[in-house]
Amino acid sequence: MDTQANPFSIPYGRQHITEEDLSAVREALHGDFLTQGPAIAAFEEAFAHYVGSKYAIALSNGTAALHLSALALQVKPGSKVITTPITFAASANCVLYCGGEVVFADIDPATGLLDINAVQRLLEAAPKGTYSGIIPVDFAGNPVNLEAFRALADAHGLWLLEDACHAPGASFIDSKGTEQRCGNGNYADLAIFSFHPVKHIATGEGGMITTNNKELYDRIMMLRTHGITRDPAKMHEHHGGWYHEMQMLGYNYRITDFQCALGSSQMKRANEGLQRRRLIAARYDEAFRGTAVQTLNTTQGGKHAYHLYVILSERRKELYDYLREKGIFSQVHYIPCHTHPYYRSLGHKPGDYPLSEAYYSRCLSLPMFPSMSDEEQEYVIQTVRAFFA
Repeated sequence: MDTQANPFSIPYGRQHITEEDLSAVREALHGDFLTQGPAIAAFEEAFAHYVGSKYAIALSNGTAALHLSALALQVKPGSKVITTPITFAASANCVLYCGGEVVFADIDPATGLLDINAVQRLLEAAPKGTYSGIIPVDFAGNPVNLEAFRALADAHGLWLLEDACHAPGASFIDSKGTEQRCGNGNYADLAIFSFHPVKHIATGEGGMITTNNKELYDRIMMLRTHGITRDPAKMHEHHGGWYHEMQMLGYNYRITDFQCALGSSQMKRANEGLQRRRLIAARYDEAFRGTAVQTLNTTQGGKHAYHLYVILSERRKELYDYLREKGIFSQVHYIPCHTHPYYRSLGHKPGDYPLSEAYYSRCLSLPMFPSMSDEEQEYVIQTVRAFFA
């Protein structure tokens, strides 16, 4: 690619680090704690307040959040869990980590979200007790209607784990007309988030679990740190101030204080970043209205968080290559999980979920990040329009 011919080099996503962020990290590095210190609890409290949940647990990454959620929900050999093929593989892998079985259900092609009707058909075709839980994904930042999924889960005795990695700040309207923010714990047993650099809030790597369930919260807090407790009220014995007990097989999924200091600093701009993403999306919508560029629908009554801005084209590969030649680095989200070689080795195969595969053949994520300038976005718009012209 001749970069000299292009006025920009634009990724599909990019972190935004300010002087205030740097100052927060420096302060943490000069403090008494690099890990297991007060910055972690402060970040957890700020995030729980932001999404509206009672509890939040910060972790080393979003995959760790999924793994501990599956463990806390008692996924084990014999557990069957339903999720979408259109997601990053970790959403499904967490079930396998615990020895469970992943069962996919196809998507709603209009939104790219897990189709509740497909899930219902799976549940009704099997004896009650066949399945343990459902992992719906707020794909691209578009909120799933968790009230509807909760009703379906309750009817079949299932737990609900919301993968909200794309959707901090997104919300849907429930049947009472109440706005329900993703991860607030009112419908899902647990929700998980990611703080990877391209996400809304960046800590380098990092994740969060939110819940309103105190029992699940206590279990995950122990699982996060090797299954160890230092709380005298929970110990079987107590030998002195040094004493601790490992009461379950846990993991070292802790996050550092300096990462959480960065997260807390970024939280201060969370609403500003969300507003900017929505403005960028609105500008894309207006620019592509009436053209050959197709887009996904938003959940009815929902407020999209726009982690991704996805377009659809039968000429996806040509468009992807054309944009790269022009210095625009779009991305594809996602290769359907069931088509990866590992999942094929478990018995899944192409053709199993035709709507997901049809979506994959056409989807492309355009650049979407709050620090994207109007000039950069206009260049993307004009380049996409030129391709189709």
